[in-house]
Parts: sequence; C-alpha cells; structure tokens
Amino acid sequence: MGLLSGKYASWDQIELQDIRQSQLSWNYFNSERLPGLLRQLDAVREILTSDGRTLAQGALGWLWARSSPVIPIPGFKTVKQVEENVAAMQYGPLSQRQMNQIDELLRRVRDEAVSN
Repeated sequence: MGLLSGKYASWDQIELQDIRQSQLSWNYFNSERLPGLLRQLDAVREILTSDGRTLAQGALGWLWARSSPVIPIPGFKTVKQVEENVAAMQYGPLSQRQMNQIDELLRRVRDEAVSN
C-alpha cells in the first residue's frame, strides 16, 4: 500500500478518500500502526537498498528470500513502477546474511517499542 516503496512518510500525506484511511479489518495501514511501521522500515532501509536496489526492489528481494515458490504481485500505477518491479529480477532474492540482519533489526525495534 505504498509503505515499502517509500511513498508515505506520515499519515498527513494520505487523502481522506484513500483506502488507507478505511477502517476495514484487513487494513494494517492505519494512523495508530503507521509510526511503528515507519520505524521498522527506517531500521531496514539500508539493507533493502543495498546492492543498488530501490526500496521496492529490496522488498521484492525480501519476499523471494523468504520463500522460493512465492510470486509477489506488486501494485503499480505507472509504467515506471512496472519497469522498477521487473528490474528487481536482476537482483534476485536478498542473501541469507541480509535476511538475518533484517530479522535482528526488526527484533530490536519491536523490543524498544515494548520497553517504551
């Protein structure tokens, strides 16, 4: 929903008519969760964008590394976004080392949130 592409950095950027503003049960993207999600993203941004990947390409690489039979279906609105998504295949999945680093960073961010 735009989070892993870096499109949204605050709740104020989301228009009132946007689906992200909905109270639907499946909508994990809400005003209460967004700050925590952004903290998690900031923690792993450098790893996701390593090797010259864009943030969205890093997110696709993370999905591929989690499970080889996974076929992500990323959203897009422009030809540029399609090209970026397709170019992620040049990089392939994140390495096991990168995956371990991400797990550790996310664990730290969650631990900090619980202790605060």
